Amino acid sequence: MRTLVQNLPDPLPLDPMPLASTWLRQAWDEQVQPNPDAMVLATADAALRLSARVVLCKEIVPLPGYLVFYTSYESRKGRELAAHPRAAAVFHWDDLHRQLRVEGMVFPSPASESDDYFASRSWRSRIAACASQQSQPIGSRSALVQRLREEAARLGAPDPTEAPADDQEPEFHVPRPADWGGYRLWADAVELWVEGEHRVHDRARWTRTLEVRDDGTIEPGPWHHHRLQP
Repeated sequence: MRTLVQNLPDPLPLDPMPLASTWLRQAWDEQVQPNPDAMVLATADAALRLSARVVLCKEIVPLPGYLVFYTSYESRKGRELAAHPRAAAVFHWDDLHRQLRVEGMVFPSPASESDDYFASRSWRSRIAACASQQSQPIGSRSALVQRLREEAARLGAPDPTEAPADDQEPEFHVPRPADWGGYRLWADAVELWVEGEHRVHDRARWTRTLEVRDDGTIEPGPWHHHRLQP
């Protein structure tokens, strides 16, 4: 299947983020893979030792130009982002013959945004986020299941390993853990890639500066772009 295959626009757009957002939406619409929003996220610790994992991108915000993902702030990636707040992300949509790369600075999302997203998750997922100390060792799978049951009991919730399906949502409140929430990856470099015949791929890269002001707000500079040889 070669759906939605085309070259990059010519001339290139001044801002790559609207096209990046369109690509993600089209990947969802085409249902090209089980998780079209899956991206490989690479981070580095204070000693610049790299690590990577797959996470889900919950939103691309074209203006001012960032993408959003959620995790435990105490996870390995959370600790690494605290020490070195930069990351690189890659989406690859094989059936669409497209790839999107985003690099930039990473900052925690506003608490209200994290609260809203956490409340939208299934009750089982919310309990799991409360019970799991992500990336920390545990003795066995059964010990993890026991932690889930104990957390559910503390919250007055049903046993998540035995309760009915998620379409029968029980009535109880699961507060968002303070160490769990969103991040915004503010893009300062974006690469768009389209597979071409005979490996004559179509590539372009955009870069900009990001100024972090004293009040914590971010002021993006203008985008600059050029095509790349494959």
